[in-house]
Amino acid sequence: MSTPSRGLLKLKRPAENSGAVLEERLHKVLANAGLGSRRMLEQRIQAGEIQVNGQPAQTGSSVRAGDRVEVDRKLFVVATDTHDHAEVLVYHKPEGEVTTRDDPEGRPTVFENLPHVHGSRWIAVGRLDINTTGLLLLTTDGELANALMHPRNQIDREYLCRVHGEVPDEVLERLKAGVELEDGPARFDEIHVVSRGGSHCWFRVVLREGRNREARRLWDSQGFLVSRLKRIRYGNVELPRGLRPGQSERLDEAGITALRELAGAGPAQPTLTLKPVLHQRQPVRATNEIRPNLEAPRAWTGVHHGEARELTAFDRIRPDDFPKRGKHGKPPRGEVNGNVLTPDKPGRHKRKKKRGVAPGQELPSVRTWFAGERRPGRDERERGPRNGRGPQRGNRPPR
Repeated sequence: MSTPSRGLLKLKRPAENSGAVLEERLHKVLANAGLGSRRMLEQRIQAGEIQVNGQPAQTGSSVRAGDRVEVDRKLFVVATDTHDHAEVLVYHKPEGEVTTRDDPEGRPTVFENLPHVHGSRWIAVGRLDINTTGLLLLTTDGELANALMHPRNQIDREYLCRVHGEVPDEVLERLKAGVELEDGPARFDEIHVVSRGGSHCWFRVVLREGRNREARRLWDSQGFLVSRLKRIRYGNVELPRGLRPGQSERLDEAGITALRELAGAGPAQPTLTLKPVLHQRQPVRATNEIRPNLEAPRAWTGVHHGEARELTAFDRIRPDDFPKRGKHGKPPRGEVNGNVLTPDKPGRHKRKKKRGVAPGQELPSVRTWFAGERRPGRDERERGPRNGRGPQRGNRPPR
């Protein structure tokens, strides 16, 4: 009887000639992992702050899957990311935020309000200046972001703008035909009038290029000032009506697939990223440990319950032994020894102070009599005292 063959698990890496080995620049892999911008990471690599396989990394060096990278005393391993979980975020940008990761002027950025992603980073699809509001797309797939921003794809970007003054039809036709700007000719592909008349006019304009401040510069070329500019659509993604400024929501899988088909990005290509090494232990730094001197006297040892000898002297004291205090820290009136309260007597005369007696030391009253004194009989005790007086005493015996 033949025994079936078992498959053996091998931990060896595949040979390089068996297929194409993915290799990318180190600063790009670090940026894909969300550890910073490429420019900042290049400066850190040049300063020798990043190590690859135990050696300081060099500027322009590349890494492969399986290499170990150490950043800020934390160990990572280079892994292949197939972008199966690529995400697209719809963000409603408010006025006053800049589309950059690090602003030298300290202004708020759009990346401060975005949800955190593990092992990746958000990449902005285009930019909006600080005074422009509206729709901003962000994704974790760099190839999709580049396809959406490339001019050859001619993806629509629709804006809602408010222009001061009355705009004649000749100006609108001139803007649709094209005008000359500093960086070349430009034009609005579509112009739709929302409202005209009065001190300002509202328009919906469509651009298919992503130049810097292109919509504002087109109106400025004709002598008109744009006081409001808001992007309401990017390709087939519109700004949700219920999304407030400063909030974001994730695009569903159907929307991501439609956006990828619109940009002609095709299937996601694998890239390299960093995965943290789990359960890694940090090396123990040299510290000065202070230990107590066993020969020195210690106040908290040598007694029961671990208490100091100075404190055990107060164990027999109860809270009831302390006199009660009034409103201004004085004992209440009528208190004799802290345990018995007597009613106050009316009158403004001073009460004679009595010597206090400690609790538990009260003595019973003892009546004394002399020898030979006649004690009251039973009948006299039943009749009671005579004329309010007590029983009469007998005569003293003669000396």
